[in-house]
Amino acid sequence: MQHPKGRHPDVRQEKCDEAADEDEADAAANSLPLAPLAFKAPGECAGMRLDQVLAKLLPEYSRSRLQDWVVQGQVMVDGAPASVKQKVWGGEAIEVTPQSHPAGQPHQAEDIALDIVFEDDSILVINKPAGLVVHPGSGNWEGTLLNALLHHAPQLSGIPRAGIVHRLDKDTSGLLVAAKTLTAQTALVRQMQARTVQREYYALVYGEVLHAGMVDAPVGRHPTQRTKMAVVADGKPAVTHYSIAERFPATSPFAASGGSGQGCTLLRCKLETGRTHQIRVHLASIRHPLVGDKTYIKGAQKCAPQLRPILAAFPRHALHAAQLGLEHPVTGKWLEWKAPLPDDMAQLLKQIRSASHEPA
Repeated sequence: MQHPKGRHPDVRQEKCDEAADEDEADAAANSLPLAPLAFKAPGECAGMRLDQVLAKLLPEYSRSRLQDWVVQGQVMVDGAPASVKQKVWGGEAIEVTPQSHPAGQPHQAEDIALDIVFEDDSILVINKPAGLVVHPGSGNWEGTLLNALLHHAPQLSGIPRAGIVHRLDKDTSGLLVAAKTLTAQTALVRQMQARTVQREYYALVYGEVLHAGMVDAPVGRHPTQRTKMAVVADGKPAVTHYSIAERFPATSPFAASGGSGQGCTLLRCKLETGRTHQIRVHLASIRHPLVGDKTYIKGAQKCAPQLRPILAAFPRHALHAAQLGLEHPVTGKWLEWKAPLPDDMAQLLKQIRSASHEPA
């Protein structure tokens, strides 16, 4: 059997919203030559499904990837296009034409508008809109902040991750810093590790939060749902401080409108750590999930009747990175930036305030 050879690169797990082990394994295999592979089906595989045979003979590729190639017509059996479930009886001529995985391809520069809050020779501070993915990953290989950065500053192609040192979820808006030199990136990463970078978020949550507090609970990958995070005993340390920016209680006219329910609260959240989905997981763990967070809301929220349609219509989780502070990696000067609430969150709060003054 002809078999591709080559070294597998060191592939590091990315903190992507949709990270998957198979994607990482496929990325490792992408450095291997992609010449067509031709071989005979071994006799000991008689009666096995084609995808099982391919997984046995080509272990460097995940089964899902091999199945994709079959569906895409990249696998031929005795000169004819194959199907995933067809049986192999031994002796058939099998030809596989591997297709490279997007993770193994150089990232392309794309002309995507950026809201640049600050820029010099060392760093860029971006006010990221909701809906923009930060780094390419499963299902989002193009149209990301990284692609936009490569277009804005082509020299970033020589910096790991185009200078990105931290992330915001796709549907989180607000401030994010990227390095423009390797020296600056190293300095920023060290600040992140030392927890000296200051980040403050606005979060609109279900329920009336009565006083400021802190959540100190380890966060790690959900034990059964790989695209979710959770408070887990073996997770990484995570600390979130929160205070009340504005409270919308379920009192008159909400209470007078009939039925039971609760209000909502706009919180300021400060991070000591920066775990994936940290604020979303921590607030959900204290029963104050983010408005619009379809991932971490469990069941219907008991909301005041006049608030229900307003909050239910918000299309994303209501989280905005409003303030960022750090030490400049070259000058050592402390710098801070603020980003106002985006239009959609500002409009949401306006609707809530208006509803709170409507007669019951």
